Amino acid sequence: MGIIARQSFFNSISIALAFLIGAINTVFFYPKFMGSEYQGLIVTLLALSNLIQPFISFGVQHALIKFYPTCKTKEEQDRLLSLSITLPLIMFLSFLTISLFFKAEIISFIASKNTAIGKYAFLIIAVAFSTAMFEVFYNWLRIRLYSVFGNFLKEFYPRALIFFLLVIYSFDGLSLDSFISALIVGYYFRLILVIFYALIKYKPKFSFALPKEFKSILSYSFLIFMSGTAASLILDIDKSMISNVLTVKNVAYYSVAVFIASVIEFPGRAMFQIISPLVATALNENDYQRLSSLLKKSSNNLLLTSGLLFLLVNLNLTDFYEWVNLAGYTKALDVVFIISFGKLFSMSMGCLNNIITNSKYYHYVFLFSTTSAVLAILLNIYFIKLYGIIGAAYATLIVMVLINLMKILLVQFTFKINPFGKKTLLILLVIFSLHLIFSHIDLDFPPIISLALRSLLIGLLFSFISYLLKLTEDFQIFLTNLISFKKKF
Repeated sequence: MGIIARQSFFNSISIALAFLIGAINTVFFYPKFMGSEYQGLIVTLLALSNLIQPFISFGVQHALIKFYPTCKTKEEQDRLLSLSITLPLIMFLSFLTISLFFKAEIISFIASKNTAIGKYAFLIIAVAFSTAMFEVFYNWLRIRLYSVFGNFLKEFYPRALIFFLLVIYSFDGLSLDSFISALIVGYYFRLILVIFYALIKYKPKFSFALPKEFKSILSYSFLIFMSGTAASLILDIDKSMISNVLTVKNVAYYSVAVFIASVIEFPGRAMFQIISPLVATALNENDYQRLSSLLKKSSNNLLLTSGLLFLLVNLNLTDFYEWVNLAGYTKALDVVFIISFGKLFSMSMGCLNNIITNSKYYHYVFLFSTTSAVLAILLNIYFIKLYGIIGAAYATLIVMVLINLMKILLVQFTFKINPFGKKTLLILLVIFSLHLIFSHIDLDFPPIISLALRSLLIGLLFSFISYLLKLTEDFQIFLTNLISFKKKF
């Protein structure tokens, strides 16, 4: 196994474990040990830190990856790394100074509906800074093909940290203040670990001299900063605005629902790691026929696998909430369906994003991100006031659909390709037909039995129909190999 394949394998394991621990935290431990109010508070604080982080990092972590190949000497590499460390420090100090100057106004704004958030306002900046600096050293490791440990720290470590803190909290070993303090200390310990590991793998000589490509680096960083800011807004503005308009309890209800809905996009995380280099190669060779094939193939495969997860999640939702004793969280049941529908639509895009970001049209990412951010803010302001957390879900859905439609139009006009075909309609017909059928079937059993039995029936029927209709070549091969394997035993 080559170094890239080996690292991709281990990185996939980290992502899977992180998802599992995240599920335990979000669905079980937070609601059971902390309750909706404190869960909502923690989620809001972390969401706000994610919104601030791009202002501190200023996009240098991405510039590091883009411009490293242009650094032909160790001296140039050291200059690039030095700049990537110095700029976030300058941005952090600037941001902190401004925040201190407008302290009262900032606290008043973010804690207008929930005064508890104001108490921890400046701890948000501390988390944002540690995350920004972590991304710099993590990307430095990625450049030098030492990504496994960094990916472990990025994906698994924060969730494992929260897991252990919640366990300690459940035994009254921590107060809420101590929990938050320990969380921040844990984030900085992660930063120390990644710095230490990076210095073991590469010993830089710090330099105040600017890299040769300084102007290009700064220009690129600013573009990524704007895009990253917009992307962070899209991801977390709904949670932040819910806490500002409603209560932190509603943030808890909403975040659990969104996490459950995010199961839909899990197949994409593994696929995009594999397909991105293939897309880049096809673009470099101007092989648009190959590009079209990759787009349609990835679209059908992701729509099919995500469609199955869409059915399993939404058709088992009531039993699942009852099984894990989330009775108080059922206010957000509709959120799961709305968000998961948006995720399903996004997965149907296949490798569309990979095509845009790896092409000469990558600057459109900035346009899409800023448009998404503006839409997200405006729609959340309007819909949350009208419909509460359901409104936030509708706002997110509308943004996802509109922006993806814009991306489809861009790729259609520039490359004359799109993700959809006859198989797309057939897969959608299977998904929504099964959803209609099973939504009218009630199983009068205890929740766990109903959940297991319904999942088995859905899985078998979905697989049978998919195999019969030959919906995707890859799924056909997978099922054929599975049947052949069973026959041997």
